Amino acid sequence: MITLALSKGRIFEETLPLLHAAGIEVLEDPEKSRKLILTTNQPDVRVLVVRATDVPTYVQYGGADLGITGKDTLLEHGSEGLYLPLDLQIAKCRISVAVRADFDYASAVKQGSRLRVATKYVAISREFFASKGVHVDLIKLYGSMELAPLVGLSDAIVDLVSTGNTLKANHLVEVEHIMDISSRLVVNQAALKLKQAPIRRIIDAFAAAIGH
Repeated sequence: MITLALSKGRIFEETLPLLHAAGIEVLEDPEKSRKLILTTNQPDVRVLVVRATDVPTYVQYGGADLGITGKDTLLEHGSEGLYLPLDLQIAKCRISVAVRADFDYASAVKQGSRLRVATKYVAISREFFASKGVHVDLIKLYGSMELAPLVGLSDAIVDLVSTGNTLKANHLVEVEHIMDISSRLVVNQAALKLKQAPIRRIIDAFAAAIGH
C-alpha cells in the first residue's frame, strides 16, 4: 500500500492532474466527504486528508509514504528525515510583509527600532528581519493575520499572499517580498527503500507531468 498525504483546498486541486498523469484517480471529493482516508482507482494507493502543516509530520514518522506540502511549511517545520525530490510548481504564492496603508514602514525599519510582527511563520520572519538587522517582537497567530495591524496588536504581518485581495480589502499594503513559495513532493526515506518501485513510478510520472 502506498499512502499519500494531501491537504484540502488548492494543493489538493492542483495535485489531481499530477495524480492523473501517474494513472491515479481519487474516487471521492474531500470537500464533500467526511472521510479522512480516500480510496483511488489503484487498490494499492490511498490518500490521507490532513492539515497542510501536518503533512511533513505524517511523512517523517511513516504515517504516509509521500506527501505534498508548501515550501513555507517545510521551512517553518523543518524537513529532517525527508527526501525532497521535486518542486511541483503548484499552489504558487509568496510570503510578504504587509502593514496598514498609513504606517511608515520604511522609517520604522531604518531607525532599527523594534517592530511588532504578527505571523504564523515565526522561523521565516525571525530569519528575514535578523538578516536586515531589525529587532522584532514576534506574535504567533494561526489565522486572520490581517486583523493584527488593524486593532493595534502589531505594526506588521508576515503572511502568504496569492492575489493580494484580502490585504486590499483590509486596507493593508505589501511592503516587502520575502520569498516565492510553491509546493514540494516529500517522501519518507525508509518507504523509498522498502517500496522503491511504486514510489519511483509516482515520482517519475510527476516529474514528466511538470516537464522535469
